[in-house]
Amino acid sequence: MRLKLDPEDDYFHAPDDDQNYNESRYYNFFDPGPGVGGWIRMGNRPNEGYAEMTVCVYLPDGRVGFMFKRPHIEGHVAHDAGGLKFEVVAPYEEHHVTYDGNVCLLVDPRQMADPGHAFKHNPHEPCSLDLRLTAVSQPSGGEPIYDEGEAPPPGTAHGFARGHTEQQMAITGALDVDGMHFDLDNAFGLRDHSWGPRIWQSIWWYRWVTASFGRLGLACTLRGHEDSDLRNVNGWVVDLDRYGDGRVVKVRDMQLTSEYDPEWFVLRSDVVLTTDDHEYQLHGEVTSSIPLRNRREGMVTRLTEGMTRWTCEGLEGAGLSEYLDQVVDGTPVGTTVGI
Repeated sequence: MRLKLDPEDDYFHAPDDDQNYNESRYYNFFDPGPGVGGWIRMGNRPNEGYAEMTVCVYLPDGRVGFMFKRPHIEGHVAHDAGGLKFEVVAPYEEHHVTYDGNVCLLVDPRQMADPGHAFKHNPHEPCSLDLRLTAVSQPSGGEPIYDEGEAPPPGTAHGFARGHTEQQMAITGALDVDGMHFDLDNAFGLRDHSWGPRIWQSIWWYRWVTASFGRLGLACTLRGHEDSDLRNVNGWVVDLDRYGDGRVVKVRDMQLTSEYDPEWFVLRSDVVLTTDDHEYQLHGEVTSSIPLRNRREGMVTRLTEGMTRWTCEGLEGAGLSEYLDQVVDGTPVGTTVGI
């Protein structure tokens, strides 16, 4: 499939008429020095008049600072709401992220399975974040270009994104939370950018793993379907030591084995990513997990976000294990197929 990827695509896109139109940016960051990490997301839903704003920071002592809001927005011109702001300084080259607000500070992040209880019974503490992100690699992805008669019907609500890009980033900045200050001098991570209709229930299950080691970055999604055994793999590798020029190399196959606890939180995983000319073997230990949920028309979607310590080819790095499942009879569906 042909993909359009122009500099303009790093900015905002004109929303279509679909009520569920969403344009989101997401950033994750991990600094092995102070032992902190986190992720930040904002998705504008201009046809519904609000943004989905999330801040999640993993602290060295195991606590997690978390905030989610749906602040009102007018129009679709910026990601700037609820104290969180994203700025494209130069497309596909440099971004700037700031947050000034509070987070709910969780000694037990799993309490967020019941967000009303968690927000009520845990302290809310000041948090500020200032990140400067510069590109380590070329961007991956884009927006599909369809031949006449092939495009999905306009306004379809059953999708996850019309366009999507990801990019490996080097990160500097600072994090302040609950009176603690962390300088981020050698952080790394990735960012993504999606636009188009977004319904969280449109995917039966997926496993998205991201791992950053500085000069090596990997991200891959394994996705399953409700009515078939078909599994889709979509991912990339950036390996500066092997290729040297920041190119994005496509992942051809992904093998994933996950070990869960009795509450279906992933504890550790082994991943094999295969490109045209190399096989990357990763082992991940999840150090902290927080469960999130989305409910719509009787369906419950569970996302677990696990900060993960990764090893690969003698390197030590960090990233995220994001597991999405529709929940059926109390069980996350992806776990039933051993993924």
